[in-house]
Parts: sequence; structure tokens; C-alpha cells
Amino acid sequence: MTLPPWVYGPFELLLHAELHYREGGEFDRRIALISFDNAIEVAVSTFLSLHPLQRGKEEYDGAKVQHWLRSFPNKLEFIEHRCGNQKITPAVSSADMIYYHNIRNDQYHEGKATIPTWETLSGIRSAALWVFNFLYNVPDIESRIETRIRSLTPEVDIPKRDDELDKFIDTKYGVVWFGETSIYASDLLFAYDPIAYRNIGIEAKQIKLQGGDGDE
Repeated sequence: MTLPPWVYGPFELLLHAELHYREGGEFDRRIALISFDNAIEVAVSTFLSLHPLQRGKEEYDGAKVQHWLRSFPNKLEFIEHRCGNQKITPAVSSADMIYYHNIRNDQYHEGKATIPTWETLSGIRSAALWVFNFLYNVPDIESRIETRIRSLTPEVDIPKRDDELDKFIDTKYGVVWFGETSIYASDLLFAYDPIAYRNIGIEAKQIKLQGGDGDE
């Protein structure tokens, strides 16, 4: 079954989080935590922004929708409200999701250099998958993610890390700061877009070898 077009945005966030989750490095674990948390928020905000015909004719008062969209806890309030209407018990408690969200805030806003535990990552991953399925009623979401990952692998030449390219990228761009935490530009670029990492690294190498700084 093909996903409805309005579901692709939340789905791609889950896919992005899953790719970093599977990589498992320290930086990837931080990005996976942030991305799974973002996937929960976007899944709810997208659902609330849909026309009732796109969400099974469910209608909500406009003032309540604006209230639910205002913050992460309010979005969880909406999930509890919808669970109550459907007379089902949430698979993940709001208390747990607030806990994961607070850890995410430590990473994203406070710049703390802690590495998320696998227990935390597993918990927020389960929460993100459940919220997506609960809102969009997509059966076997994990299989869909797996299929999407397999479809990417043979078609895309995904570059590997290269010590030489790391050196040229970091010489040119230095480090990126998040609060009190610094991340090498090569680490951030490779995690975000490996193909751009390779292209920018090659360009930085060529500029350096030609004796320029690339800022003209």
C-alpha cells in the first residue's frame, strides 16, 4: 500500500532517525535521539493540520488545535485525548515521552555532551513508531522503513569516511558549536549528507592543493 502524500514528511523523519540509530556511533546516537523526538512532534502537528477528510473525518475545535500545537506537552495532551475518544490505552505513556524529550533538549538546546543510552534510544524509537502508527494507521511501519532502506542501498553510492577528506574539511571549516559542545565540521556534514561530505571534501582538497583558501 502506497503512503498518502501528506504522510511522507513524518515518515522521512522516522527514516532519517532510523539510519542514525543503526549507525550507532556517539554522534549518530545523539542525532537519532533528536530525530525520533522531532518525528513525534511533526507526526502530531502534521495530523492536526490536515483536512478532516485526510484523517478519517475527525474534526477538532480550532481553538483546541491551536492549544495542542503550542508545545510538546500539549501535543501529548492531544494524543491522550484521541486515545480517550477511541477508548484505547497508549502504548507509551506521556510521562515517558516527556522524559525522552527532556533528554533531547539537553542535547539540542543545552549543548550537553552526554551520549544517549541504548535504553533511551530504544524507548524513544518505540514511542515515535507507535505515535506514527496511531495517528496514520500505517500497518507494520518497521517493515516499511526496512524496505525503504533496502531500496536506497543499491541505488545510491554512499561515501565512506575518509581521513584525508576529514582533514581538508576541518581545516577549511573548523568546528561547529552547540552550546558548550563542539563538533567537527566533517562529523556533522557526514552525518547530515554523506554525498555532500564527499563533494565538499574533494573541493576543499583541490582548493588547498592549488594554494587557495576558497574564500575569494
